[in-house]
Amino acid sequence: MVLPTLTVEARTSALRRAIAVRQERAELLADIKDGKVSLHDVLRRDDAVVARTPVRRVLEALPRIGKVRAGQILDELGISETRRVQGLGVRQRERLLHLFPSQG
Repeated sequence: MVLPTLTVEARTSALRRAIAVRQERAELLADIKDGKVSLHDVLRRDDAVVARTPVRRVLEALPRIGKVRAGQILDELGISETRRVQGLGVRQRERLLHLFPSQG
C-alpha cells in the first residue's frame, strides 16, 4: 500500500492535531493521578482521547498503582497489555470498577 503524499500544510495540520491529542491525554492522566477524575469517569467517557489511551497507562495513573501492579491487574483480569480503553468489553469494565470501587 502506497501512502499518499501530503502537502506541507496537511503535514503541519496533522502534527498540530497529534500534539493537541497528546497534551489532552497527558492532562487526563495527570487528573487521574491527582484524584480529580475517577476510573468510573474515564470508562464512561466516549471521546477519541480516552478511547485511544492504553488501559495500562490509565491503571498506572491511579494512586498507589505502579507498573508492576498494573501488569498484575491486567493479567488477573485477562486484559491484553496493549488493549486500549475503546477495546474493553462490558465485563472487563465491570471487573475493573469492581476492583477499584473507591475509584468508581
